[in-house]
Amino acid sequence: MITTDINFPAGLPCALREGHSTQHVQPFRRSEMVSGRAVQRRRFTSVPSIQRFAWIFTPAQAAAFEAWFRDALHDGAAWFNMESRTPLGMVNLVCRFTEMYEGPEIVGRNSWKIQATLEVWERPLMPDGWGLMPEYLIQADIFDIAMNKKWPEA
Repeated sequence: MITTDINFPAGLPCALREGHSTQHVQPFRRSEMVSGRAVQRRRFTSVPSIQRFAWIFTPAQAAAFEAWFRDALHDGAAWFNMESRTPLGMVNLVCRFTEMYEGPEIVGRNSWKIQATLEVWERPLMPDGWGLMPEYLIQADIFDIAMNKKWPEA
């Protein structure tokens, strides 16, 4: 895992939920055999994700975003930290731009929309081993209620 001390500006709003999508890089290799069957094997344990984000900014926020992109990220070349919603909740992701962002595009009377594709260093996943016990994750809310309401003295 890499780290960076560059953060998405705190005064800017979070990315929109609308249009947010994730495409994971394939961590396994598939080989077709002459018999028609296929063999698959894990190739990598850590692969990036490509995620699509969009933001709606005020004029001042859009200007600040573009200046931050130019100055702090060296026109998008540097990695940065950004908080994003995932199935695990709000998670701090290490990201970088894969290409120049789109926009600013005027929306409404006085707002600006900026869209971008970001490379996320690593898929946000539960720690190793939790995938062997998916029932504990699926039923975590029931366990939490039992521990905190039914057995509070434990």
